[in-house]
Amino acid sequence: MTNSKNSQWTLGVLGGSGLYDLEGLENPEWVSIDTPWGAPSDDILFAEMNGVRLRFLPRHGRGHALAPSDVNYRANIDALKRAGCTDLLSISAVGSLQADYAPGDFVMVNQFIDRTFAREKSFFGEGCVAHVSVADPVCVRLSGLAGDAAIRAGVKVHRPDAGALMTYLAMEGPQFSTKAESHMYRQWGCDVIGMTNMPEAKLAREAELPYATIAMVTDFDCWHEGHGNVDVASVIAVMQKNSAMAQTAILDLIETLAKIPRTACPSGIDTNLDVAVITPPQARDPKRMAMLDAVAKRYLAQG
Repeated sequence: MTNSKNSQWTLGVLGGSGLYDLEGLENPEWVSIDTPWGAPSDDILFAEMNGVRLRFLPRHGRGHALAPSDVNYRANIDALKRAGCTDLLSISAVGSLQADYAPGDFVMVNQFIDRTFAREKSFFGEGCVAHVSVADPVCVRLSGLAGDAAIRAGVKVHRPDAGALMTYLAMEGPQFSTKAESHMYRQWGCDVIGMTNMPEAKLAREAELPYATIAMVTDFDCWHEGHGNVDVASVIAVMQKNSAMAQTAILDLIETLAKIPRTACPSGIDTNLDVAVITPPQARDPKRMAMLDAVAKRYLAQG
């Protein structure tokens, strides 16, 4: 791979088919990356564009062979860290829990409620304990740049007002919600519902990777009396249109990143392990530490 000359950004993109078929990718190469957490969903597409390094990982694998609960989220984040990513952008299909968020709209969420229960959610544990803060799980800088790019692409974009919450409810799946669940989530004040961004966002934070989500609305879940219940056929129809708009937004985002030298994350995400690891060095298990060689590389290098 040729080295980028113009940018210190290495943008990792987690999403579905089509996002890695962007026109103008330079030196595209699918690379297999091994991790101590098992196999990631697929190989990672290494490429460059306008001096920005890009890494694309199909979250469900090419061909969408993995259900949300079967995705190895730890392996995916570890592999993207090993691939040199500085920032991660999630492109995710969601159901809308708000009347104003219609199919085809994009929502720039800044909060999550994690209702998943069958997934490994941390790189840390026995042998090395860490408690990262996910009070603000989304990188404001990256989310802002991605939202601006989506607006320029011609998408109707919903963003939270200053100090407001725009919340993604992460459910286990693979089934869609019951009507009772859908109405309950609306009562909680949730904005969209999906199956993939947790524990992905938590693991990105543990890996010191700024993370943001473009949530692409495909349906109204099953709460809306004026619309039929969500089904795969209707979701796919909207997803195809959304993916085309997401491609345009990503291209615009890349052009923006090419003009902005990357500085440290203003929210301190790049160094959050400094105030998260609680186990002292002398008590850490060497096996666990070996498994953290990528996600905690910067922190461990400090000794």
